[in-house]
Amino acid sequence: MGEKDTILSVSDLSIVKGKKKILKKISFQVKKGEVLALVGPNGSGKSTLAYILMGLKGYEPSGGTVIFKGKDITRAPVHERAKAGLILGWQEPARYEGITVRRFLALGLEGRGKGVTEDKLKWALKQTGLFPEKYMERKVDNTLSGGERKRLELSSIILMEPEMVILDEPDSGVDAVAINNITGVINNLKESGVGILVITHSDEILNLADEALLICNGTIIKKGSPKEIGKFFVDKCLPCSDDEFPKEVGLIE
Repeated sequence: MGEKDTILSVSDLSIVKGKKKILKKISFQVKKGEVLALVGPNGSGKSTLAYILMGLKGYEPSGGTVIFKGKDITRAPVHERAKAGLILGWQEPARYEGITVRRFLALGLEGRGKGVTEDKLKWALKQTGLFPEKYMERKVDNTLSGGERKRLELSSIILMEPEMVILDEPDSGVDAVAINNITGVINNLKESGVGILVITHSDEILNLADEALLICNGTIIKKGSPKEIGKFFVDKCLPCSDDEFPKEVGLIE
């Protein structure tokens, strides 16, 4: 693939909150149909990066650029990024008291200007291992487990037909069954040409990636194959002492 296949290009992205440098000159690219994994310790800036890329309020970059589909979206609001096809899957999906699963899925479709049909909604639920007859009239609240809400959010993302997805720890707090559903969705999105940036601690998710980045204290310190980055993380990052890697950057996550 060449430059024309690059869907997301991040250059020298930085953010400072108060006097704390949270991200320092982050640069990478994601191509269509590519899965790029982002790995790093808790507090290393992974979720902050996801929020900057999605344009969330309070996460405006201090420097650098974000180019999506050839257009500079560094200062674009969330709704413009979503309308263009950039979607974020949250680490902790929201609860919507009083809204049914049916309505939740329909809202995602409407937000992208797409028609809502019963068949579409049922199809999306089945893609993530949720039975429509069991879940369609359920409320999106604390009666759903974390794994169920993760899968429901993925069903909504599938319906929106994104061109680029950022998945913030889709493996967090889910069981083995949910992991299998999630890996299936990621593979299907990849095969359909969607660019994917996935933040993960899971070997199962990491091994789906074409390439992986290791972030430490807001700086990308290593780039390589999923196997290489996974091994380095286990061997070097988990037992890391303060002397081995740069710790001068204050972090918030």
